[in-house]
Amino acid sequence: MADPGTGSSGDLVSHYDLVIFDLDGVLYLVDQVIPGAAEACAQLRERGIPSAYATNNASRLPGDVAALLTRIGIPADVGEVVTSAHATALLLAERFAAGTPVLILGAPALQEEVRAVGLRPVTAAEEAEVVVQGYGPDVAMRDLADASVAIRAGATWIATNADKTLPSPRGPLPGNGSLVVALATALGRQPDTIVGKPDPTLFLEAARERAATHPIVVGDRLDTDIEGAYRAGMDSLLVLTGVSDAAELLAAPVERRPTFVAEDLGGLFEVPPAAGTNRWRVDDHGDGWELAGDGWELAGDGRRVDALKALCAVAWAAGEVRPVTATGEAAEAALSWMKL
Repeated sequence: MADPGTGSSGDLVSHYDLVIFDLDGVLYLVDQVIPGAAEACAQLRERGIPSAYATNNASRLPGDVAALLTRIGIPADVGEVVTSAHATALLLAERFAAGTPVLILGAPALQEEVRAVGLRPVTAAEEAEVVVQGYGPDVAMRDLADASVAIRAGATWIATNADKTLPSPRGPLPGNGSLVVALATALGRQPDTIVGKPDPTLFLEAARERAATHPIVVGDRLDTDIEGAYRAGMDSLLVLTGVSDAAELLAAPVERRPTFVAEDLGGLFEVPPAAGTNRWRVDDHGDGWELAGDGWELAGDGRRVDALKALCAVAWAAGEVRPVTATGEAAEAALSWMKL
């Protein structure tokens, strides 16, 4: 693993040989680019730092994802994209013989991926030897019913991912994980395999294909992106442009604690305030801020993300989150931004 912040005065990303981006909530929301994302990706390309795009969204083909990124100002090649649908299809090809009948819940892209590796999509529950469950906006109760019948009859159950929500301009909406929970409740058991993040497969595959030895994962979700990076043994940067917020970060268990946190992708290009320190890290005490008292009184002045880092350092050390009060206008503004 890389050791940013020691022995170098370069910016954060200069310590890594690959940046693996999540998509929704990091680079775009649905199909609208997040402010600063195109500029950040352009800067990486100018500096020759390779990127990969790993998404749990199984409703788009890699080519469609690359086209969407290019359309919103982030030029991308199909070979740079890793989707849970593609990874699921590769897994199926390894485990099942060509022509195996598969019942698919999800978007047409998932069906195309499964068909492309030689398996046979079917619509009748009675025929299915495998059930693959992925996100699709048109998945209906009858689809869940068919899947339930097939699984109870002995079909292997594979989910592309378990994201309970997905980001949207209207706020988080139900994701594939919510439908997985519904089916699991009906069946009284969990899927046989969940392919997408936090399983490390997508990240490990992205690094392997590019012979990267020090990758960093950039994501907006603690339960998928950050835990997935932890399982893969990779450093991670949480950006606060998507799903996970300050309150969730403070309460995060060890496996969901990012190495770094930033308001947006500008965090990739931050320079530490002093050479030979680890001031980038989330568990640094946050420049300009201090906490005092049993009830945690935040005082000081500085960047609001550094105030969040100060709170994380104390909360993670204490193993609990306590009520926080503010001393001064700057602290009040920081807590208001954190919605604490």
